[in-house]
Amino acid sequence: MQTADQKENSPVGQNYTTPLVSLTFLFFMWGFITCMNDILIPHLKGLFVLNYLEAMLVQFCFFGAYFIGSLVYFLISHFKGDPINKIGYKNGLLLGLVVSALGCLMFYPAATLSVYGLFLAAFFILGLGFTLLQITANPYVSLLGKESTASGRLNLVQAFNSFGTTIAPIFGGYLIFHFFATNGHLSAGATKMPYLIFSGIFVLLTLFIYKVKLPDFKSDHSALDGLGALRFPQLKGGIFAIFFYVGAEVTIGSFMISFLEHGDIMGLKETVAKNYLSLYWGGAMIGRFLGAISMNDVLSNSKKMLYMVLVCVGLFVLLYTIVDLDFAQMQWFIIFIVINLVGFSIGKSAPALMLAIFAVINIALLLITVFTGGALSMWCLLGIGLFNSIMWSNIFTLSISGLGEYKSQGSSLLVMAILGGAVIPLIQGSLADAIGIQNSFLLPAVCYLYVAWFGMFCFKKFKSTILEKPARSGH
Repeated sequence: MQTADQKENSPVGQNYTTPLVSLTFLFFMWGFITCMNDILIPHLKGLFVLNYLEAMLVQFCFFGAYFIGSLVYFLISHFKGDPINKIGYKNGLLLGLVVSALGCLMFYPAATLSVYGLFLAAFFILGLGFTLLQITANPYVSLLGKESTASGRLNLVQAFNSFGTTIAPIFGGYLIFHFFATNGHLSAGATKMPYLIFSGIFVLLTLFIYKVKLPDFKSDHSALDGLGALRFPQLKGGIFAIFFYVGAEVTIGSFMISFLEHGDIMGLKETVAKNYLSLYWGGAMIGRFLGAISMNDVLSNSKKMLYMVLVCVGLFVLLYTIVDLDFAQMQWFIIFIVINLVGFSIGKSAPALMLAIFAVINIALLLITVFTGGALSMWCLLGIGLFNSIMWSNIFTLSISGLGEYKSQGSSLLVMAILGGAVIPLIQGSLADAIGIQNSFLLPAVCYLYVAWFGMFCFKKFKSTILEKPARSGH
């Protein structure tokens, strides 16, 4: 059995198409279901007559599970040995899928009894399943090839994760608000069948992963001594970067529909606002596909730019096709796509530099969102999705770079930092109740300030390494 360390130094001639395809579908599914939270928040808020703070308990329970699950994982790995190193990545994926299926199944009794507390419990169990998948799948993708192209691979699978978040507001919104709605009225029962279907999909995916042959990297290391992964400064900084990035991304998505419904902004109906939410997550999808191309080490700069432009055109047409908005309603989005391309060009395929640049752009967009109004405010907030795109992948791979046998332990700490998705929306919910929903978007601007700092820290630290100098051949 190959160890994780041996894999990093092994030839890259092996064919990893099957495992990458399997993981891509997995990333798609958990992106889809994670974004369903954004649909259910306003749905449950109206159903149970909640204020913003109470409604954000959905994200607090869901992402709080990431923290608790990852903390338990870290403590086990520190005192007893890394579980993933012992059981292998494939078994880790299977365990995560089973727990995720149980979490989705929990929505059935919650909807049947119409109890908000049971919904929160279901979100928590679902979050635990996704915690195991995050700890396992992200480093697994980084192992399936050269370390210098790990960010590109992770951006690619994350792009399909974003495709899931893009269609979730449309397809999921249709299921909740139309297909399974009770005579067009709010109903807890509208969530019964969708989540029962999701549970079934996870069961089928579990059976598929179990049957398919995947490389199963393990390590001979038993216990990881000392501070373990925490001895690496890039990981310590990355933990906070993940906390603030995830917190900012989740809180923006969580408040998007409520923001667009606000009379001082656009005054849209919920059924219309969900289509704009798809653009927010669709922007992340576009940016992640661009990131995968940008960090490819076998393409010349001219070919990269050509492919990136073609991808932008193709994905914009895809969004135009699936989102229920006309061209006049979407044309502003093209401006932000162009700005995104310029950002990639300035970043010169360096993961850390791109991270810093995109974080600064997001700060500027949030300030415009807060201090203007109407369509300009709306589009600046929607445009943030494009620049969120590469943040998770770049932060993650920069943080675990050079960790060796501590990769899984480091991954558990990074996943633990997804706690930001629980804490930041809760704080913004409190701010929205106190100072108004528009002014509350100053909070994610502060979050991106730290992400910008971390990007520059890593840019200086890794400036002379292969991570920041991907090959640019003319092939």
